[in-house]
Amino acid sequence: MARIFITALAIACSLTSWAETRSMVDRQIDSTLVSNKIVFIDGKPAPEETQHYVDSVRRVISTFYYDQFRHFSDPGAPYFLFMSKDAQLAMGIGGAVRMRGYYDWGGAIPASGFAPYLIPMTPDPTNMRHFDTTPAGTCLFFRVIGRNKMLGDYQLYIEANFNGYSSRDFHLKKAYAIVNDFTIGYAASTFSDPAAVPPTVDAQGPNNKISPTAVLIRYMPVVKDRWVFAVSGETPSSALDVDGAKTAKVSNWMPDWAAFAQYQWANGQHVRLSGIVRTLSYRDLIQSRNHNVAGWGVQLSSVAHPIPEVTTYVTANYGKGYAGLGGDLLIGNYDLIPNPDVNGEMYAPRSFGWCLGVQYNFRPNLFASISASQSRYLPSKTISPQEYKYGIFAAANIFWNLTPRIQVGAEFDFGKRQNFSGEHRYARRIGAMCQFSF
Repeated sequence: MARIFITALAIACSLTSWAETRSMVDRQIDSTLVSNKIVFIDGKPAPEETQHYVDSVRRVISTFYYDQFRHFSDPGAPYFLFMSKDAQLAMGIGGAVRMRGYYDWGGAIPASGFAPYLIPMTPDPTNMRHFDTTPAGTCLFFRVIGRNKMLGDYQLYIEANFNGYSSRDFHLKKAYAIVNDFTIGYAASTFSDPAAVPPTVDAQGPNNKISPTAVLIRYMPVVKDRWVFAVSGETPSSALDVDGAKTAKVSNWMPDWAAFAQYQWANGQHVRLSGIVRTLSYRDLIQSRNHNVAGWGVQLSSVAHPIPEVTTYVTANYGKGYAGLGGDLLIGNYDLIPNPDVNGEMYAPRSFGWCLGVQYNFRPNLFASISASQSRYLPSKTISPQEYKYGIFAAANIFWNLTPRIQVGAEFDFGKRQNFSGEHRYARRIGAMCQFSF
């Protein structure tokens, strides 16, 4: 008996030591993983087997939080889980009620998202200060997780948000199926890395953020638990600055091709190199000819916990003809722009962006973060002096999870827009958020 007690004590001590070395982010995730209700839909298994089934499903549920394409603001694992007796099928129904309020002064940005591109260079005296609220981000989702003898492991996921007209229209955000290493459906682009984007109260986030969602087919195998590779064909969506007199847009006819290689040393910690190649087509109405221009982009990104209390976020992206995939330049039409030297000709301008962020957890459920980002427009031809040259976004915030399902946050945002003429203006915002998840 004494030997058994000593052995149990040693195991308990080792588990305690392991828990203390885990990041505080992981510890907060652990507290959420156990805050759910499992309902067996065809009868409970035997008492001695119930916990085994519950544990196996909870391991699967952890994929909600260690998903390669999960952003901080995405909904967590559902509270209600319906599970078959043999644990071969589980369905979760969940969502979040999210409310944001914000206040601008010194020239208000005319949008609920804080985007430096939108900073008014000549402020409207009737709109110098502005207070508003939005339910944008309120969502519902369904996820089915199962195992089939023929298909193997599979998942089905549908999510819809209130992010449409006036932030109140219900619209589809994601809808996809994962079968082993394949993803098919409407999902986050392989070129994006949402997990490497620092947390913000503001829905817009860093102004270099790559955030497209597209109908795609992706193959993403994991090699020896450390390496992850992915390649996908994605439905394109291009933003061309055509005028209808000299140039016109040609229908998309070639998928975007994206890929990444990633090294991960623990759940939720990785470094990733991503790339995308695009075919951007337009018609020269002067010469009555169609042209295809190659666009491309590369992104280096990482998220890590160097010590249990600290999380670091890093992204840097560069390329040409990829501006329509996210960030400040997504607001305009910068994939292809007119060549001022040749009537009817267009070219893909280059752009560059970066973001650095750091998060400090005072406790697993209480943390603060700061981040800074920049998006820079790099055309090679003469451009209007009033054109956007670069924007800077910085944020400082604090988040508190009152319970595993209730979160509040507050934030200060600072932005700068600079034009090619040298003219620039600043913007400031304070915001708050309250979210209830289920």
